[in-house]
Amino acid sequence: MKKTVRAVAILAMLNTCAYAQEQDSTKVNSLKEVVISDTKFAQSKEKSGKVIEVISAKELEKKSGQSLATVLSQVTGVEINGNQSANGKNLGYYIRGGKNRQVLILIDGIPVTDASGISLEYDLRLLPVEQVESIEVMKGAASTLYGTGAATGVINITLKKASKKAIEGNAYVNIGSNNTSDNKKYNGQDFNQGISVNGSYKKVNYFAGFNSTETGNISQIASPDESVKYEEDRFSRQNAMAKLGFKATNRLTLDFFGNYDRLKNGYDLTFDNTGFNDTNINTTTSEQVRFGFSPKFKYNKGEFVLNSGFTKIARDYNEYNSFTTATDYSLYESRSVVVDAVNKYSFSNEFALIMGVNYQFNDMLSETPYGNIDNKTTKFNIVDGYTTFVYNLDFGLNINTGIRLNNHSAYGNNLVANFNPSFNFKTKIPFKVLASYSTAYITPSLYQLYSEYGNTDLTPEKNTTIEAGFETQLFNKKVKFDAVAFYRDQTNSFDFFFDSNTFEAYYININGTNKAKGVETELTFEVMDKLRVNANYTFTQVDKALDRLIPKHKVNTGLDFQPTPRTLFNVNYQYFDARNDAFFDGNTFGTSFVKLDSYQLVNALAKYELIKNRLTVFGSVTNILNEEFVENIGYSTRGRNFKLGLNIVL
Repeated sequence: MKKTVRAVAILAMLNTCAYAQEQDSTKVNSLKEVVISDTKFAQSKEKSGKVIEVISAKELEKKSGQSLATVLSQVTGVEINGNQSANGKNLGYYIRGGKNRQVLILIDGIPVTDASGISLEYDLRLLPVEQVESIEVMKGAASTLYGTGAATGVINITLKKASKKAIEGNAYVNIGSNNTSDNKKYNGQDFNQGISVNGSYKKVNYFAGFNSTETGNISQIASPDESVKYEEDRFSRQNAMAKLGFKATNRLTLDFFGNYDRLKNGYDLTFDNTGFNDTNINTTTSEQVRFGFSPKFKYNKGEFVLNSGFTKIARDYNEYNSFTTATDYSLYESRSVVVDAVNKYSFSNEFALIMGVNYQFNDMLSETPYGNIDNKTTKFNIVDGYTTFVYNLDFGLNINTGIRLNNHSAYGNNLVANFNPSFNFKTKIPFKVLASYSTAYITPSLYQLYSEYGNTDLTPEKNTTIEAGFETQLFNKKVKFDAVAFYRDQTNSFDFFFDSNTFEAYYININGTNKAKGVETELTFEVMDKLRVNANYTFTQVDKALDRLIPKHKVNTGLDFQPTPRTLFNVNYQYFDARNDAFFDGNTFGTSFVKLDSYQLVNALAKYELIKNRLTVFGSVTNILNEEFVENIGYSTRGRNFKLGLNIVL
C-alpha cells in the first residue's frame, strides 16, 4: 500500500465569490449583524433573543475544500457524525442531545425532508457547500415558527445569489487524496469541480450552477483484520441549480428556483466483524428534484412572503443477499409539498405581529423484497396556523413570543408555544442577556405510521427547552464572548417494539421523560488586524436512553492569519470526547455497548490570490497528525490528506 507519493495536481476550489471579497474587515459588530431565523424576517441580531451562529460567505471561503457536514460540525453545539468517514456513509445530526429527526433543515427558508425515510430527515450529502451563500444555525425548540422537526435546532441554508453585474462567471476545481490513517496513497482520489454564471440586468437577476464530486480509495466499513483489505466504495454526486428573480415593482419581487441532485455510491452492510458484509455488489442511487416559487410583497408597515416548494426524492438499492446469493432490489420514492404564507405587520418601531399559515403534504411508496407500500394510502397533510409577537423597546427589552396550532390528518391537533425575552444593557460595553422557554413536536413519519411495522395510533413526540445566557463584546469590540446553558426534555418518544416470542414488531410511543442539559460557549478575539482567533466549547449531558455518539465535551479552535490582503493562513483544532456506541457481533448475534476513545484533529489551509479579483489558489492538509480514530464502531475514517485547488472569477 505504501507506494511512492505522487504529486497531487494543482487545482482546487473556486468559490462563487472572489477571494478578494475576503478582504472586508473582520471588525464587525456581531450584535449588529442581521439574522432571519428567529422571526423569518431580517432583523438586527442585537434584537434577537437567541445566540444564532452565522456562517457568512466570507467565513465559508476560509473553509475551502471542506464538505457542508464538516463545516457544520465546527459550529458550537453541533455534531455531524460521519463527516470524517467515507463520503457514502449516512450522516447523524446531533444538537443538544437530539438526533436527526429533531433537527430541521431549511434551504432558502423552505423546510426540506425525505418523506420516505424512517425519521423524515434530509440528507445533507445531497448539497455541495460550493453552492451555499451562508448558513444560520439556531439551537433550541423552534416549532412555533417552523413546525415539525424543529425540536433541538434549525439549520437555515441560503444558496448562492446573483451578483450585481450583468454577467459574471465562476469556475473551480480541486483535487485531493482520500486516505485512511494506514493508507499512504497521496494521488488524486477526491475530485470536486463546478461552474456557475450569474448576474442582474434591469429587473431580472439569475444564477445557474453545476457541481460534480467523485471520491474513492476508502471502504465504508473498516476491515476486522489488518491482513484483509476491503474493496473501495466509490462516491459520485452531480448537482445542477438555477434561480431566477424578477422585480415586478418596487414593492413586489418574484423568485423562482429549481435544482437536480444525484448521488451514487457503493456501500457495505453494517459492520459485524465477520468479514461477509464487504461486497462491490451493494450500490445505491439517490435522486432529488426540487422547484418552487417565492413572491415577496412589501407595503407601508409590513411585508408578505410566500415560500413554496415541491420535492421528489427517489432512492434505490442493489444489495447482495447472503442467504439466497441473489441481488435484492429496493426502491423508495417520496413527494413533499410545502407552502408557507407569512405576513409581518409593524404597528410601530417597537411592536410587530407575525402571522402565518403553513401547509405540508407528504406521500411515499416503496418496493422491496419484503413487501410494497402504495403512495395512494401512505400520505398525510399538515395545516398549521401560527402567530408571533415581537417587541423591541427603546430601553433595551426585547420579547419574542408566539403560539402554533398544528393540525395533522393522522393524529389531530397539537399546540406549541414559545416565550423568549432578552435585554440589552445601555452601557459602553455591549452586553445582552437572554432566556427562552419553548416547546416543539416531531410528527411520526409515513413509514412509522403506514409501513408493515406501522402504527396509526402514534402521536407526536414532544420536546421542551429552557435556556438562559448572554453575549457581549469587549475591548473596543475586539473580543466577542457568548454562553448559553440549556435544559431539554422529550416525552412520547418513538421506539420500535419487538416480541421475540410472537415476532410481533411495530413502532410505539414510549412513556417517560428523557433529559438533556449542557452549556455552549464561544469566544472570538481579534488579536490584531491580521490575526483572529475563534474558539468554542460544548458540554452535553444526556440520559442513558439518548447517550449514543454524543460527546460530553467538544472543542473547536481556529486561527486566521492574513499577513497581506491577498494571503490567508488558517489552522483548526478539534477535540472530541469519548462517546458511547452499540456493536453487533455477527458471530454471537448479540449487541453490546462500547465506548469509543476520544480523539483530536488538526487541520491547516493556505490561500493566495494570484490575480486580484480573478484567480485564487489554495492548499490544505487535514488530520495533520494522521490520528487513527473511530466515529462509528467498525466504520473507516480519514487519515492525513492533502488537497489543492483553484478558483477563477470569469
